[in-house]
Amino acid sequence: MQSLIGPAQLSYISPWSHPTAPAARLADRLSNVAPGDLDHIFYTTGGSTAIDSALRFCLFYNNVLGRPEKKHIITRHDAYHGSTYLSAAVCGKPRDKNWLDTQLDQVHFVSSPNSYRSSGGLDEAAFCQKLIAELEAKILEVEPERVAAFIAEPILASGGVIVPPAGYHAACLEVCRRYDVIYISDEVVTGFGRLGDWFASESVFDITPDIITCAKGLTSGYVPLGAVLISDRLISNVGGDGERGAVFSNGFTYSGHPVSCAAALANMDIIEGEGLLEHAREVGPYLQQQLSTLIDLPIVGNVRGLGLMGCIECVVDHESRQPLMLDYEVGNRIDVHCQKLGLLVRPLINMCVMSPPIIIDHEQIDELIRVLRLGIERTIDDLKKEGVVGGL
Repeated sequence: MQSLIGPAQLSYISPWSHPTAPAARLADRLSNVAPGDLDHIFYTTGGSTAIDSALRFCLFYNNVLGRPEKKHIITRHDAYHGSTYLSAAVCGKPRDKNWLDTQLDQVHFVSSPNSYRSSGGLDEAAFCQKLIAELEAKILEVEPERVAAFIAEPILASGGVIVPPAGYHAACLEVCRRYDVIYISDEVVTGFGRLGDWFASESVFDITPDIITCAKGLTSGYVPLGAVLISDRLISNVGGDGERGAVFSNGFTYSGHPVSCAAALANMDIIEGEGLLEHAREVGPYLQQQLSTLIDLPIVGNVRGLGLMGCIECVVDHESRQPLMLDYEVGNRIDVHCQKLGLLVRPLINMCVMSPPIIIDHEQIDELIRVLRLGIERTIDDLKKEGVVGGL
């Protein structure tokens, strides 16, 4: 917290050409750890505004290039990208769309890469090919001249920690390159150590996207801050003093606030100085191994995750995979039992998702699994008494 005192005493203003020292230092540092040529940093106030700004940049980009019809966005079912109007419009979770009237004609959806629910018995490679063919077909259906961007979380976090099949993101990027579609990687959740690196796009999924968005782990949640990282390739096409030179005028009052940027710099110092990226790479596989032991519980149909992200999905039985749905709020029931035992999990209808702090150690993982197992067992007892499930 000491690192925030000095910046908090600055007389904060935000003229276009005079960034504060913390904002300038953070931009330099982010560009150094970002994949490839993502060297241009645009600050926002959080994840939703980062997504909103990234999408608006895509529209701005095509307007500057004289392609005003190239405005359509492709996203995925089960995706979550934020709560501003534009970021909510590219969310693919049914509850978000049904209640908030955020449907836009310019937004199109392709399937979630959920192998547990959507693979239809295909092996991993065949399922991946099916998904890629669907993406290409959607671009051709909308028409490449009208598609501006494809947006994807490396792992669909709020959708239930959905890890795509091997090679999925690289193949998606290849399709996007073929049709001049901007690839946006939403790393609001996966960035800053959760998968063992600053960003998961390159190190885990072997891609360099055109745009990366980040927030959450950027300041470790101490103060609000988000950022959009944009490639040299895109900026060189629309920036500067040339014939196409233009300014992306989309700032927020608190963009690049010095206190927020100082928090991010201090956070990165801690992550680096304490070797937390290496630590996350070491304990992540252990978390996944221990989570997998819960599959023996009769209502646990699927356990999935990567690094320090995990999900258990509850079902009526293993054979049918029929979900225990909203009426029974099984995820919430598990959470209530776990809270009484000192553990917080995030309930999502019939799922519980986890993103533990990247400082978690083996002993704490063991305790997490012990309490989670007990919470699920108590939930099973409740469901038996109510006659919701039988023969367990």
